[in-house]
Amino acid sequence: MATLLYRLGRTAFRKRHLVVSIWLIALVALGVAALAFRGPTASNFSIPGTESQQAMDLLQEQFPQASGAGGTIVIAAPEGEQLTTEAGQAAVLQVVAEANEIPDVVGALDPFQTGSVSPDGRYALINVQFADPNDEVSDEAREAYEAVGDPARDAGFQVAHGGEVMTTEPHIGSQEGIGVAIALVVLIITFGSLVAAGMTMLNALIGVGAGMAGLFALSSTINLTSTAPVLALMLGLAVGIDYSLFITSRHRQHMLEGLAPEEAAARAVATAGSAVVFAGATVVIALAGLSVVGIPFLTVMGLAAAGTVSVAVLVAITLQPALLGYAGRRVLHRRRRATEPAEAPTTHENQETFGFRWARLMVKLRIPVIVLGVAGLGVLAIPAADMRIALQDASAAPIGSSERTAADLITEGFGPGFNGRLIMVVAGDSAEATTAAAGQVTGAVQGLDGVLMVAPPQPSQDGRTAILAVIPATGPTEPGTEELVERIRGEIGVLGLAPDTDDASAEVSLTGITAVGIDVSDKLADALPVYLLLVVGLSILLLMLVFRSILVPVKAAAGFLLTVGAAFGITVAVFQWGWFADLVGLDTPRPLISFLPILLIGILFGLAMDYEVFLVSRMREDFVHGDTAVQATINGMGHGARVVIAAALIMISVFGGFVLIEDPIIKSMGFALAIGVLIDAFVVRMTIVPAVMSLLGKAAWWLPRFLSRIMPNVDIEGEQLRARLAARREAELVGAGADRS
Repeated sequence: MATLLYRLGRTAFRKRHLVVSIWLIALVALGVAALAFRGPTASNFSIPGTESQQAMDLLQEQFPQASGAGGTIVIAAPEGEQLTTEAGQAAVLQVVAEANEIPDVVGALDPFQTGSVSPDGRYALINVQFADPNDEVSDEAREAYEAVGDPARDAGFQVAHGGEVMTTEPHIGSQEGIGVAIALVVLIITFGSLVAAGMTMLNALIGVGAGMAGLFALSSTINLTSTAPVLALMLGLAVGIDYSLFITSRHRQHMLEGLAPEEAAARAVATAGSAVVFAGATVVIALAGLSVVGIPFLTVMGLAAAGTVSVAVLVAITLQPALLGYAGRRVLHRRRRATEPAEAPTTHENQETFGFRWARLMVKLRIPVIVLGVAGLGVLAIPAADMRIALQDASAAPIGSSERTAADLITEGFGPGFNGRLIMVVAGDSAEATTAAAGQVTGAVQGLDGVLMVAPPQPSQDGRTAILAVIPATGPTEPGTEELVERIRGEIGVLGLAPDTDDASAEVSLTGITAVGIDVSDKLADALPVYLLLVVGLSILLLMLVFRSILVPVKAAAGFLLTVGAAFGITVAVFQWGWFADLVGLDTPRPLISFLPILLIGILFGLAMDYEVFLVSRMREDFVHGDTAVQATINGMGHGARVVIAAALIMISVFGGFVLIEDPIIKSMGFALAIGVLIDAFVVRMTIVPAVMSLLGKAAWWLPRFLSRIMPNVDIEGEQLRARLAARREAELVGAGADRS
């Protein structure tokens, strides 16, 4: 591997004009393709095979007039007044008329005719039905919808717009630019060179630009969810900067050792590039492994992010050495550019840096460090035991947004259950069977605890399908509503009307945001053991190939468990319990989004292995070249600490930038990833790992002989490459001596 990458790096350095031209042409071509073929992103989460999804599919088939996006306009009279007055009715009817004039609207219903007026007469709900699904509603129609009710608002009435049509893709603006700016500052401080920092950032931006353009170019042929591009951008940017950082840092080190720029770049790609390739492969395995869950939107999210990470790896090992060819010695700190190799810092001077001092301290205090580190992370993981997951509803939107205001007004006037209605779908062999089953279910469900009301059945045109709206007494993400879903499904089963009943003349299925959330959680819970086995198993095998060791990969996996447990605990404490929620701009604590746990496990595992590979590969390199196990640990930490700290700070900055976004899903993802990287890099890899490695000693690198014989030697340390280069150098010296003689 190292030899192959050495040749690739040297070729890219020599033919830098060609390499840069190819990447720029590819970037422009992908950008044009993205503009030409970009399709809409989906805001809905489909879960094939679940009861709730089957019910939704049946609704779309039997009630096509309701298959488009829905909106709910809430009107509230001033406190102490009612909408039933002449002025109130006039204001409501004017809003209904305005809504009916919106392009693509099938109809807006008069709340006085549908009975959608609160008992005190102060609140009314206007249901608006669009012709197209939410992902196909035009921007003009959305803007017109949000403008409805301005005259009523001027007259003193409160008007808020909610519903599915208000769900749009997250807006990524200047917030993420803050994270990138911080990352650039970290690069400048790390390198002490604007050229090196700017070149590294440029390389990463080209990579993430190409990856995102390719993703959008495919969005017309794949069902791309609105969160998938955000996740791909988040990871592509973070790993792109980090991977370029590692190669540039090793290149600078080789130049200070006296190597010519071309040779330094080739060896940097051979050694640091090998670590980048294997670290990237681990991330890709973790992300692509999300496809085993069997949930399409998670599969798309994982593969999209894996694609941008793959592009980041490819850019780092090809474009980066080409850019290094343009930089020359300007990649070094200004004071080092004129320094002769003999004047470079000595090994003794190098060992007085922070990294070496920290490593020696961790080795000296290894027992208390391990005990305190593991115990501390265990304490941080305690809140994870109380973790609840659900799909987000409008009540989780930022305070002040129209959808949040609408949800709050609905809660005030009608109760929290109206924000998360449950839908029972009754399908029979005949209209008579459907009517009879609907009557049975209505009577049974109406008497259950936690049910506020059951609306009369609404039959389809042929009468063989009917829908019943169930209004819970509690909100969509509250535990009471989850318990009600289980009770309703249990009652349906008792009546012999469950979807899996073979001999029933009618079947009843339940859907709605809470039901979908429960089905997603159940499916994720079933898939999680398989996912962990696949991802952790493949990654351990990959690390065994890299390090030729049994204990190092196992230690890496154990460190990951500490990281993910603590990350879950802190995320639950902030986003679910509300601790320090104001610091992250969270208005209302809520259960975590359903897919966050498995997504976080996959991403953090890949990123955790990044730092493991970067740090431990240098330890392995020094051990192979004759250092003792303890000294190799100190050397690996000493040489890698500065770069790993910079890489971690960059990732934290990039992920932290997404915390500034108002969307609660993106905010929680960014926070969980940032805190996970913080814990993994600074507590696990920089603190616990050197302590454990020094404790294991030479045993850390033990590998059974039979495995050593059958496992290929990928040569990530460049041992074989160094031997070849030494032999070539010796031959050149012999040839030069013969010529002189």
